[in-house]
Amino acid sequence: MGVCLVLFVLAWAVVRLWSVPVAVGMCVVAMVIPPVAAIIGNRREPGERWWDESGDPESDRWWRELDDRGDDKHPQ
Repeated sequence: MGVCLVLFVLAWAVVRLWSVPVAVGMCVVAMVIPPVAAIIGNRREPGERWWDESGDPESDRWWRELDDRGDDKHPQ
């Protein structure tokens, strides 16, 4: 977040004096950084069952049964 703020402030306080297109480009880069960081930060592992966080024993038993089948469609 700090990098985004620095890019934005530098773009319009300093860089715009020499080149407005470069300042706009810096702002676009500052605008793209947070969503990309959120996407990367929220990635999950392929085998992670993040939707099954209930802690229900029956549900856990059901998932273990599915995992034990060795289904090749869903690698661990």
